[in-house]
Amino acid sequence: MQTIFIMIKCQLGKAYQVADALVQSVEQVSEVHSTSGQYDLLVKCYLSSDQDIGHFVNEHIQTLGGIQDTFTIIAFKAFT
Repeated sequence: MQTIFIMIKCQLGKAYQVADALVQSVEQVSEVHSTSGQYDLLVKCYLSSDQDIGHFVNEHIQTLGGIQDTFTIIAFKAFT
């Protein structure tokens, strides 16, 4: 299992629509948070170990309407 975080910059006025679309249509999305600053949303995703991160982001995230830019962070270990 791979954990990635995707920071998303939305088109103006589209953040809530993008957040709803992520939660409803992308199975690998675990959490979506609204944020302040350069990006509008922070998305936590769990991918299978053999799933290509680049293809996932390009095909399942960036193709959703209302997204202007993304920045992907690959997580290595979760500390509890």
